[in-house]
Amino acid sequence: MFYKPSEGHGLPHNPFNALVTPRPIGWISTRDKDGNDNLAPYSFFNAVAYVPPQVMFASTGVKDDVDGTKDSVANIRETGVFCANIVEYGARDAMNLSSATLPHGADEFAHAGIDKQECDTINCARVGGAPAALECRMTQIVQIEGAANYVVFGEVIGVHMRDDCMVDGRFDVTRFEPLSRLGYRDYSVVREVFEIVRPDD
Repeated sequence: MFYKPSEGHGLPHNPFNALVTPRPIGWISTRDKDGNDNLAPYSFFNAVAYVPPQVMFASTGVKDDVDGTKDSVANIRETGVFCANIVEYGARDAMNLSSATLPHGADEFAHAGIDKQECDTINCARVGGAPAALECRMTQIVQIEGAANYVVFGEVIGVHMRDDCMVDGRFDVTRFEPLSRLGYRDYSVVREVFEIVRPDD
């Protein structure tokens, strides 16, 4: 099958999300200028550079009570910081609850019963007990094609790693089983890893 997105796919559901998988989930926490905390999952999320360490997430769509975007981007525009929390399989239900569309200023931590802790280097909350949390200073917000498509880039200036995930000096993802997004309503979990040595190593 071949289709041009501009002409439609003719299928019952859009296949695009199912093609680029699995995708890590960035559980993005922000705080607005009035001190209201927000937490939302984004599957358009990844690390993009080593030195300095940088991550990105993309927000698509609009909330009726936010000007042209969603709460996360609006808050980052105001404060210039955010935290990217890593989602484990055990937090899948809480992560899903935090994706609910709530009024601007509502606290998804409270709504989903998620433990909240303060970040160390930025004025922002993070997910307590998350396997890892990346405290970020926003470097760019780039609007891409589409009315409400924004990519947020951040430099990681503080890193939290849960002690039980550290094994022999390495961060072991099998200790917490990362959750990832597939297409449609499908998710996956990492339980098995293997190593491939590059030809140059």
